[in-house]
Amino acid sequence: MPPSQNPPSALRNVALVAHVDHGKTTLVDALLRATGTFGEHAALVDRVMDSNDQERERGITILAKAASVEWNGIRINLVDTPGHSDFGGEVERALTMVDGVVLLVDAAEGPLPQTRYVLSKALAGGLPAVVVLNKVDRQDARPDEVLDEIYQLFLDLDADEHSIEFPIISAIARDGKAVSGVGMPGEGDDLTPLFEAIVSTVPAPEGDPDAPLQAIVTNLDASDYLGRLAIGRVVQGTLRRGEQVALCEEDEGQAPLKRKLTQLMSFSGIGRLEVDDIGAGDLFVVAGFPEVEIGDTLADPANPKPLPRLTVDEPVLRMTFGVNTSPLAGKEGTYLTSRHLRERLDREVLGNVSIKVDQTSSPDVIEVAGRGELQLAVLIETMRREGYELQVSRPEVIVRDIDGKRHEPLERAVIDVPDEHVGTVTQALAPRKGRVNDLRPGDTGRTIVTVEAPSRGLIGFRSQLLTATRGTALMHQHHAGWIPWVGELPTRKGGAMIADRTGATTGYALGNLQERGELFVGPGEAVYEGMIVGENSRPDDMQVNVVREKQKTNIRTHAADEAIKLTPPREITLETAIEFIADDELVEVTPENLRLRKRILKESDRRRSNKR
Repeated sequence: MPPSQNPPSALRNVALVAHVDHGKTTLVDALLRATGTFGEHAALVDRVMDSNDQERERGITILAKAASVEWNGIRINLVDTPGHSDFGGEVERALTMVDGVVLLVDAAEGPLPQTRYVLSKALAGGLPAVVVLNKVDRQDARPDEVLDEIYQLFLDLDADEHSIEFPIISAIARDGKAVSGVGMPGEGDDLTPLFEAIVSTVPAPEGDPDAPLQAIVTNLDASDYLGRLAIGRVVQGTLRRGEQVALCEEDEGQAPLKRKLTQLMSFSGIGRLEVDDIGAGDLFVVAGFPEVEIGDTLADPANPKPLPRLTVDEPVLRMTFGVNTSPLAGKEGTYLTSRHLRERLDREVLGNVSIKVDQTSSPDVIEVAGRGELQLAVLIETMRREGYELQVSRPEVIVRDIDGKRHEPLERAVIDVPDEHVGTVTQALAPRKGRVNDLRPGDTGRTIVTVEAPSRGLIGFRSQLLTATRGTALMHQHHAGWIPWVGELPTRKGGAMIADRTGATTGYALGNLQERGELFVGPGEAVYEGMIVGENSRPDDMQVNVVREKQKTNIRTHAADEAIKLTPPREITLETAIEFIADDELVEVTPENLRLRKRILKESDRRRSNKR
């Protein structure tokens, strides 16, 4: 069993932070390759750190993860963080584990809102930065201008003189090449300049390995064999296998739990390695504390002193998760009851500090609050893949009372669109009470539009934008504070087409209905009374019979008996479904299907409820 790792002076903890798609995860791959962490014959996977299915499908990082590389006798712990602001809780936790950041900026796009968000968090923590201009080989790269924008960003965030003196590296992460300063890496270049910059800029961790133990838990993981694992950083002292440690929990009046450490691991490459001890400044993984939660402290049992707890930004959106009550419930999922749902959501909260779960007046419905629709959609998609059936409501914003006035969350969004669609964006924003703060035309026929709008106004905006720009727009948003309540906002234009009976859809019925709106179902699909099968071209709801069959008479006319030509139904994804529904509607989510439905399925009951 390997003894303790390197002394603190031969150790560096660094987080990779950047906007979405600027190449963090690709750079981690390159650093792992450059240090020989992947063996000669290891099967190389692109974006090795994006290990969960949805991360690979969506091409985004959702969870912060750590890896470790060895360079010239110095061990560098790398923490890869998400770029989407919906997963900002992950970024904030990752920054408590490190002593510096590598700020990655695309040499063509320049700093974008998430760059600003993660940099503001890093500067608030006093962390030095190494700036990497990535993708300098792009045809539209403009490294000198981007560097000026980065300096401007540091100044906007009130960085001190010391923080602004950062080393600059130009890199092509995909090819594992880098060069100091602004330039183009040549054939013989590798990532040495980046390693040198990290070692010289990021300080070695402080902390006395001989002091009484204090270690902060910043993340949780689960293992089928070891149960719950606590991941974090030793602030001072040394964690030793086989010795007793105390767990200081949130409830201050409670005596700390004392247990023997049976399993102690450190990061090695992209895996974990069992070790005998871990000294101050290093990252750890321990098993044996099923009660541990994020923010707890592992301390010296003789003198247990807790460290300050982690705090993260509050959630701004909430929605309800309920038991599936549709007539088709229970046919596809494994976990169907409110007990299953509650246990799964409680498990989620333990590992995800930016999600909050609350009871409602009904035992079968649970309220879940999070940072944004993407974060909640990822949670629902994960549960559905695990075999859960549930029904979810439309997201609504969490309001605050500030100085006796009702306030709602404000979002800042940066939209990258082709020049010809700039008008479309500004037109779509006006009714949503959004305003354009900045328009920056690029050299490539695309414009960057910065807008601010109430969070309520941006629910559903992403899908509208993609439709209007034929999928060519890119949009990133983050929380930008609170504004006084702006009043009523428009919802979708068309009413719902609601099935009035149970059965299987027929081509004959759909052929007659498709002129009156847009359908969500094709022929031969199971429907039930109260299920939404399409969007009406008019604003009111419409009861429709989609299971009607053609009467079999012996009269035949040539025109009537031609094949029915059906337009393909609109494809419903989880995000578009959540955005589409109104307050009296729900999305039914099962492992195999997404269906839209009215909360009250029977029309007579709906009428009675409306009268009330």
